[in-house]
Amino acid sequence: MKLIELHILQSFPVSCLNRDDVGSPKSATFGGVPRARISSQCLKRASRLAAAQIAPNFKGIRSRFLKEPFTTALLNAGLDAEAAEKTADAICTTFSKQDGKKDDQVTTAVYLSPAEIEQIAQAIANGDDVKKAAKKAQRLDAADISLFGRMVANDSTLNVEGAAMFSHALSTHKVSNDIDFYSAVDDRKADSEDAGASMIGTLEFTSATYYRYAAINLDLLFDESHLAQLDSTQKKAVLDTFIRATLMAVPSARKNSMNAATLPFEVLAVLKDTGQPVQLVNAFEKPVVSNGSGLAEASLSAMKTQLESLKNIWGIEHTEELWLTEIGLPNFITKLTDHVE
Repeated sequence: MKLIELHILQSFPVSCLNRDDVGSPKSATFGGVPRARISSQCLKRASRLAAAQIAPNFKGIRSRFLKEPFTTALLNAGLDAEAAEKTADAICTTFSKQDGKKDDQVTTAVYLSPAEIEQIAQAIANGDDVKKAAKKAQRLDAADISLFGRMVANDSTLNVEGAAMFSHALSTHKVSNDIDFYSAVDDRKADSEDAGASMIGTLEFTSATYYRYAAINLDLLFDESHLAQLDSTQKKAVLDTFIRATLMAVPSARKNSMNAATLPFEVLAVLKDTGQPVQLVNAFEKPVVSNGSGLAEASLSAMKTQLESLKNIWGIEHTEELWLTEIGLPNFITKLTDHVE
């Protein structure tokens, strides 16, 4: 397995980047102490949306609303309105079950790209049956589906194994959620009246330094069932977009009320020609402490120590080790994508 691994250290100020079912920042216990957590699903979505803003071939859309785009595509392919609607229903049931209460939706969100939808519609208009048309469609505009994967409940042959791997981000240190008490002032209330706020409430938040891990299985990403049809330049562009999006994307929860947009303070990129994914999260099994010097320096030192320990004990070999702060982002990405043929 040829791999690119990204080991990311990033500090966020007051924030609630990823909420649980009661609106609190997600957390986990690691090393026997509570940690702040950002789920892998949250990080993947942020990266996917960021990538779509960078490059035109990241157009995958995950949605339960399948009938309308398929109906439109079938009309454009030449079917009349009645046939288009009936055929769109058949296509929807190929991917998922139709919602019994909402006939414009299916029960499970399906990840498709505009080009796939158009190809399926055109193939059906040309005489293919629905299932055959769905299997023939290529994801020429959906590098994101190849990276993040797709599961189709009704037909496993339409599944796509994601070539990207994300871990849950954990704080490198002990964290306890805190509470923000807020009040809203009524602008129309005169000073002489009751000075009380028109609304009060509380929100939970946290602030932490996180270790994030993401990896790309290059052998899988560029095989025949994924992006083998791309040329070398196009493959490099896909990797460039994915790496930029992964490093720079910030989950959007409470982005206006608790804007926590930051960038990583260090990233280690590792290229392996063979081997398996290996995180460096155990560098923080013993939570780091600031000792009055902040958490970034202590976290970076612990990560470097863990890296050397793994190489010495397990004989792990890397084709390339790159530190973002030593060479800057443009050179960082160029050196990684230069290994793609």
